[in-house]
Amino acid sequence: MVGEGGWLAVVGTGPGDSAWMTPETSAVIAAATDLVGYERYVERVADSGQRRHVSDNREETARAAHALDLAASGARVAVISGGDPGIFAMAAAVWETLERADHERWAAVEIRVTPAVSAIQAVAARAGAPLGNDFCVISLSDNLKPWAVIERRVRLAAEADFALAFYNPISRARPWQLGAAIEAVAAHRAPATPVVLGTAVGRADEALTITDLARFDPAAADMRTLVIVGASTTRVIAAADGRPRVYTPRLYPADY
Repeated sequence: MVGEGGWLAVVGTGPGDSAWMTPETSAVIAAATDLVGYERYVERVADSGQRRHVSDNREETARAAHALDLAASGARVAVISGGDPGIFAMAAAVWETLERADHERWAAVEIRVTPAVSAIQAVAARAGAPLGNDFCVISLSDNLKPWAVIERRVRLAAEADFALAFYNPISRARPWQLGAAIEAVAAHRAPATPVVLGTAVGRADEALTITDLARFDPAAADMRTLVIVGASTTRVIAAADGRPRVYTPRLYPADY
């Protein structure tokens, strides 16, 4: 548990409701005096009398600075992320903001990161075990890195035969990147390669689709979707309930 006095803990709610939170995360939030985060994520946390400081999802740096100011003044601050806070989320934003500070008032703030269930874990579990062998996780958002870098990483990961998981696959402002990424993967995969789309997994409107590269439609995804594209060895089998499951064998062919 974090110490006495002011501190800052970056915590994840998991991908859905409170059932996806860990006991450690729940204990940290219960001990906090202040919750800081994107409004939709903070709303997932039960009201236990903490002060709530909500902001837009695109204000990560300002949110981190505000949380550090609160902790430096003696508050016990839980910065709330969805999924796991260390995967494309607020943990990196807090460390970036701390490193770039041009003052010393945050230097003594105790900071910890509390791991949580990630979107990639949740979608993979719902689908079966598509990440049973080596895999690569890439965000398709080019807000913080050039598209040329993303495209090169997708191409090289596909060439190396990783299963791939795409975060932030598509939005109104970025309608074409997912299609381009799938096209890059398809140059190194058979048309029958399994593709999993998990949308809002863990929430009431959860949807899971299992398709393949030949039939994949980027329009079926949105910003709440995580997309997993199988490796060359990934398979689809029928489970006892009659629904398909996707898994990637642990054993890799020696003649690859």
